[in-house]
Amino acid sequence: MKKVALLFLLVCSQTIFSFNKITETEKLAATCKVWGFLKYYHPKVANGQTDWDKQLLEKLPLIDKAQTKEEFSLILENWIDDLGAVEEIAPIAIPKDVKFFDKNFDLSWFNNKLFSKKLSKKLKFIEENRFQTDEEIGPGYNPLKNGNYFKLNYEDKNSRVLWFFMYWNLVEYFFPYKYIMDQKWDLTLNESIPAVLNVKGEDDFYKVIRKVSTKLNDSHVEFALYKNSIFDESRRFFPADCKIIDNKMVITEILADSLAQADDIKVGDVITKVNNKTIAELTSEYRDLCTASNEPVFLNKAVRKILTGYSDSVEIEFLKDGKLISKSMRWYNYHDSHRNEFKKGAQKKKERFKLLDNNIGYVDMGVIKPKNIPDMIEALKSTKAIVFDMRNYPNGTYYEIANFLNAHEEKFAIYTHPDFSYPGKFKWTKGSTCGSENKDNYKGKVIVLLNEESMSQAEWTAMCFQTAGNTTIIGSQTAGADGNVTELDFATFHTRYTGVGVYYPDGRETQRVGIVPDIEIKPTILGIQQGKDEVLERALLYVETGK
Repeated sequence: MKKVALLFLLVCSQTIFSFNKITETEKLAATCKVWGFLKYYHPKVANGQTDWDKQLLEKLPLIDKAQTKEEFSLILENWIDDLGAVEEIAPIAIPKDVKFFDKNFDLSWFNNKLFSKKLSKKLKFIEENRFQTDEEIGPGYNPLKNGNYFKLNYEDKNSRVLWFFMYWNLVEYFFPYKYIMDQKWDLTLNESIPAVLNVKGEDDFYKVIRKVSTKLNDSHVEFALYKNSIFDESRRFFPADCKIIDNKMVITEILADSLAQADDIKVGDVITKVNNKTIAELTSEYRDLCTASNEPVFLNKAVRKILTGYSDSVEIEFLKDGKLISKSMRWYNYHDSHRNEFKKGAQKKKERFKLLDNNIGYVDMGVIKPKNIPDMIEALKSTKAIVFDMRNYPNGTYYEIANFLNAHEEKFAIYTHPDFSYPGKFKWTKGSTCGSENKDNYKGKVIVLLNEESMSQAEWTAMCFQTAGNTTIIGSQTAGADGNVTELDFATFHTRYTGVGVYYPDGRETQRVGIVPDIEIKPTILGIQQGKDEVLERALLYVETGK
């Protein structure tokens, strides 16, 4: 009987131990949250008094050895205690003129099942008596302060963990659009930790963090390796730009005349395969490597990936005259800095503005600059309509043009900025206005052309022009990435994300949605082959018919 009782107690003890045991991912996910929270909330960490990155690297081996919830929780408790007492200053008064945007804010994880009640109480006390600062986000904002990520060894597991914790918490507390990601950021944390731990070399690490960055669903996000920059002599490029339409890639612009002529390619040619892979297969491969707010931008970014490589010879399948033709093409390093020597007049010089038929003005917003605005106004002020082509990136001309278009000053955008005194919360700002009291404002129709190339300043400028009251947006979904960009520069790579939230004055979102066209029109393969600008043609039709 005693043997049976002893066996029963042994089984029970093993069951209890197994129940309390925690996985490596659980430990690291919880540590990431605590480390990040203390980095921005604890007065003696947030003010830079401690080398917080170094402390994490010192604690990771202890955390790795913890087998149970109790052991793990005690490590975190002692870590907090070692920082010293936090002065009690609660309640912290919130200024009456501050209106919070709380859709990103969530500290409910304080009650994590891995944490002791004592640890949860410590975290709550720190929140209520958190670090206070007058710092505001702006051009001088340094998101990587109190840390040095240039000397990290990405071959080392703990160095990778440190970098990932830093990045995850930057997004957690300071990315304004976390609440509209497709996937919960907590889930990305749990999914990514095993990948970060199991990296096989530096290049593999870059792939992992590139995939993490795609979860932001933010068209502003780019990921550039300095060793594989666009000037890398080993990179090769297709001598044309393309657009994906209906799972086919159609050539829209020749970038290197002599190379295009040598391979007998022209605008309107349709590409169905590259190196024996269909366009659908290729876009699927890049799904986790291109960050975009919406599908049109993803396809646009995927084109850039498809049309670059490291091989001189590339197999291309074309659809010509209803027949599939395969040929081996030679790709060259002609892009950007080397492109001019090949172009030989391939591109015509673009006009800043011009008068079209039927007394309609046209302005290329990607070319015109503030100094050109007075001449543009003089030339086009008597037209019955002006088409502002913003399928590009403007040059800061919104102010001068808005004064011409508007009869009154109008508010066109409001913003959310991170509150560094309450990380995770954002503050609404008063926003931006454009236009002025002007009885001689433009009285004709205002047309703005937009597409997926219209991003950030282009979208913001379109919002400004919409206040004129006689504005019609024609085209297709824009990039859906508006607001100042937060740049993250490291020794071997660079990335970024949108740092400020941008909304219409009534609170409507622009991120991911973009500027919604009043009349939607997209280019077609047939239209490109016929040399038409279908979006501009639709705008001209609207001017004449009002429909």
